Amino acid sequence: MGKAQDVAFLPDELSYLVEAFAPSQPESSRSKAYLVLSAFCQGTRSQNPQESGSNDSATDILEKVFQPLIISRLSNHQAQDAIVVGLSFFSALFHVDWQSASHVFAQDGMVEYVTDALDLFPLSASVALEVARMIGQASGHKACRALIPEEIIAWLGNKSRQATDKNLRAAAAIALVKLSRGAATDASEGTDASQAASPTSKDMELANLLKQMVISDKDSLSSLNDVIEGLAYLSIEPDVKQTLANDPKFLQQLFTLVPRRKLLPTSASNSSLLFGILLIISNLCAYRPHLSQEDAQVAKLKRMAKAGNGSKTTAEEPPNALEDDAAVRSRCRQVLASGALDVLSVASGVESQGIRLALGKIYLSIVEDKDNRGKVLQSGGARSLSRVIQSSSSSTPIDAPFLPAIQALAKLTITSSPLQVFGPTDGAMLDAIRPLSQLLLHSSSNLLQQFEALMALTNLASQSTGCADRMSSTPHLLYKVELLMLEDHTLIRRAATELICNLVGGAETVFSRYGGSPDVHATKSKLQVLLAMSDMDDLPTRLAASGALAIVTSASTACQAVFELQLDHHRAFSNIARLIDPSVTLEDDNPEDGETVGDPGLVHRGVVCLRNILNPQYALPRVPLAEEVEKAGLVNVMARLLKGELGSFDTTVTTPAAEILRRLIELKTSANN
Repeated sequence: MGKAQDVAFLPDELSYLVEAFAPSQPESSRSKAYLVLSAFCQGTRSQNPQESGSNDSATDILEKVFQPLIISRLSNHQAQDAIVVGLSFFSALFHVDWQSASHVFAQDGMVEYVTDALDLFPLSASVALEVARMIGQASGHKACRALIPEEIIAWLGNKSRQATDKNLRAAAAIALVKLSRGAATDASEGTDASQAASPTSKDMELANLLKQMVISDKDSLSSLNDVIEGLAYLSIEPDVKQTLANDPKFLQQLFTLVPRRKLLPTSASNSSLLFGILLIISNLCAYRPHLSQEDAQVAKLKRMAKAGNGSKTTAEEPPNALEDDAAVRSRCRQVLASGALDVLSVASGVESQGIRLALGKIYLSIVEDKDNRGKVLQSGGARSLSRVIQSSSSSTPIDAPFLPAIQALAKLTITSSPLQVFGPTDGAMLDAIRPLSQLLLHSSSNLLQQFEALMALTNLASQSTGCADRMSSTPHLLYKVELLMLEDHTLIRRAATELICNLVGGAETVFSRYGGSPDVHATKSKLQVLLAMSDMDDLPTRLAASGALAIVTSASTACQAVFELQLDHHRAFSNIARLIDPSVTLEDDNPEDGETVGDPGLVHRGVVCLRNILNPQYALPRVPLAEEVEKAGLVNVMARLLKGELGSFDTTVTTPAAEILRRLIELKTSANN
């Protein structure tokens, strides 16, 4: 107890703190009491850290401090007010430090004190309400649920069905919700997982009860937080989700609980209510996680291991149709039609990490449907997401829980013009580059998040040289993108190549990295990758890689590097020729697989590359150059192009093609002389 003395209250001060939680106290006093109690508990825990393998000394200290205060009031059978204060403080302790509250609840005789209070004051509305609220708090913790007697559960059921005291009805209902959901969770963790589905009918009954309270009693309830918290718990269930989403009157009434103004009062009660509403929206809009093949295999192995341990398992149940993507999309649209976007916009101005993390998940679910993205932008969703992301700006790397918000912003950036998403000035676009880069670089990012980060960055890089320059100077970004150019996944490889193409054209440092540097040897490996990517089966990848080649070969140093690669492996010119004439074959190709007509975009890029490489001003060695173009059959390729055998092209292709053919003939003539 030595360390505890540094944060201990005097007895009178402790008594005053407990009394401050009395329901009769004004909201401002109760809010301050929560802050003081939280500071005391946190101070005790920080000064008494738990050591590995030892008991939690901080919990023991807090239990010894608070248990006498609670018992002295609950055991006062002559003073109803004392019992109400004790129960109210007990509920607050569960809010602030559930570990010590659970320990106190588990002490011998504590549950009896609660049941005695109901027996002693059976007609007291205040005692009944505080008992229901305290049991509701205890029901959220497994160790406490096991101690709640059947008579209390029956009493809660009775009070949830009465209509005289609406606040008691709500508090009893939330306690039953927590008991029901807790029982399902406990069963799923036990040996018989089939028990987890048993509370469904009870859940639906409670959900309909709480839903009706929101519709009919929201103006007369002082305990709306209890109702919303109960619905947040229950809306995890697919059947409950569907019931809530299919009731527009309920959704509209629910959303009117959030004032339509940008700044909400910052009281704990308002924040708790808003957070509960956001959780309901989040649950209604949440898509079923799409497992990778590896994750699906791990889940299967876990089920097999559980069966091998003797667990009672039945055949694997098919996924609930109410959780299918189509069902979730429908719920999202119903939620949006009832005014959810206004709630999200207001909530983004609240400085609460829990609220901001919930917003990120909600926006990500909503923008999964492309048809919703325009509505999100019109409601200021991009600004809201930016505020959420900026709240994590002090962390490097950004905390993983903020990745959904960044991914949602990436989805908006992919399908809309950056001007629509960020506005006409570069400032917001430049600010978005850091989080989007973090989405790509973060160790917790999955392939989908990396792909969408690449696509969003590509869109921004095409918007201005300022954005491209900012990306080129972002630590580790270029290295990561270049690694992903070699990724086996086609879409990842394509997106990385497209980003490099835009950066080569927009950022001087990346242009130099790929061929504008006097150090030819330093750029050969980069150009070799672009040449290889220009010969991939995937057309968009070829277009991006050959586009980067066409840009970078405007520098003589890049042309020199390509020529040296041709001398090394005798493939560079043939790779470029295949852009123009797909029938050009290499030694390891099957001639029967060749196409006869090229893609117009590839043809144009190939022509530009050859015109740059054959530019007389670059003064490549004439004799070896003539030998290499002869080996690659470039004269025949250009002749076929100009004869129209490879398709019909306009003067942007035919004019430089004729110039290339003249240059090739001159090279051949001079080499023969």
